[in-house]
Amino acid sequence: MRWMIGILINAVIFIALAGFFQGFEVSGFGAAIGASFILSILNVLVKPILIILTLPVTILSLGLFLFVINAITLLLTDGLMGSSFELSGFGMAFLASIILSLANLVIQKAVMDPMKEK
Repeated sequence: MRWMIGILINAVIFIALAGFFQGFEVSGFGAAIGASFILSILNVLVKPILIILTLPVTILSLGLFLFVINAITLLLTDGLMGSSFELSGFGMAFLASIILSLANLVIQKAVMDPMKEK
């Protein structure tokens, strides 16, 4: 259940990002849900491998390199989704990864954690 809520939240964030930035395009809510689903699969399968391979750089950057890894997974999602989910380049993917991480953190603390306590 929590996984499905996370996919819906990411889809809503994707739609919001597409409304705010020219370099971020989503063809519709269905495409946003599909991109969110693919991103969640990539986060399970590919992201741990990338984290292990870049562990020294991640440690030296005090964890900030994780935003680069998130941007890479967003670019992979862009490649897998085709024309229905488009990012203009690495800079847009990096900015989107920062915003996506911050939005998920705020939603996690404001919505999901209080739901756990009940």
